[in-house]
Formats: sequence, structure tokens, C-alpha cells
Amino acid sequence: MNKPEIITALRHNHQHFINYMTALSNEDFVAERNSKWTAGQHVDHLIRSIKPLNQGLMLPGFLLQLIFGKANRPSKSYNELVAKYKQKLSQGGMATAAFIPSKITATHKERLLKELHVRSEKLCRTVNGFSETQLDKLIAPHPLLGKVTLREMLYFTAYHVLHHQELAEKNLA
Repeated sequence: MNKPEIITALRHNHQHFINYMTALSNEDFVAERNSKWTAGQHVDHLIRSIKPLNQGLMLPGFLLQLIFGKANRPSKSYNELVAKYKQKLSQGGMATAAFIPSKITATHKERLLKELHVRSEKLCRTVNGFSETQLDKLIAPHPLLGKVTLREMLYFTAYHVLHHQELAEKNLA
């Protein structure tokens, strides 16, 4: 995917998730089933995931390169990145402490969904400031995937929201 396609995927996938969550009743938004995260906790987790990405991408490219280095390989494709993520999950990979959601009540629903929308839109605007070359040259750490190119991090972010919608849907089924 090129940069405009990534931005489109990020916007579409986040909006689809937000629409799904908005349509849930307050009871379903906070329903605890099968010792799994509630729908609201999935929203909180995604906010916790996108926040540090936004913060990191606010740094100038040269500073990102100074802190994290630069890629020594080409970026994986979207499908390759998703396959790697699924493999890590199948091997027991889980969210680390910083990304584990807190207890969510129905009173949090509107605020959380608005915050996710604002943060996802900020991400899209920020990505626009990077060149295609920078997306493949600059790297950042991912807690489960290790060092990934910015393009791969964005692929992950576009997929991650779909993954959590699927988990929420399965839990509520």
C-alpha cells in the first residue's frame, strides 16, 4: 500500500470500529463474558496503542532515525505483516502492561469513542507529513513485533483495529 492507501485504510477501519461500538447498547459495551475484555476495554486498548504512535510520529524523521535507527531490509507487505502478528499471537503474544485496558463503565463510552476518533484522525494527518521513502527507511519498536518500519507500524495499526473489532464481536455473539 502507498501512503494514500494506508491513510484510507486507517480512516476506514477506525470509523468502521467506532460505528460498531457506537451502535452497541451500554450493556453490551461493558458486558463481561468469557473472562475476555469488554467492548469498552477494546476501545481503551486501541487508544493506549495509538497514543504512543502519535507521540513518536510527531518527532522529526532525523530524530526518529537517531533514536531507533534505520531499516536494514525492505518493508513487509500488509499481508506479510498481518501474518507475522497472527503468528506472534498464536505463540502466546499478549498486550504488555502499558496497553492493558482499565475497567470501563458505560459512562466512558462517548468520551472514549470520541478520543479514538480524534487520535486516529491525528495519526492520518501526521502520516501525511512523511514521504514514501521515510515510511520504509525509518523504524520504530513494537512491543510484540520488535523493530518495524513506519510503513509496517501503520499496516499493523490499520489491522489492529479490525482484530479488536473481531474479538469484541466474537465475545458478544
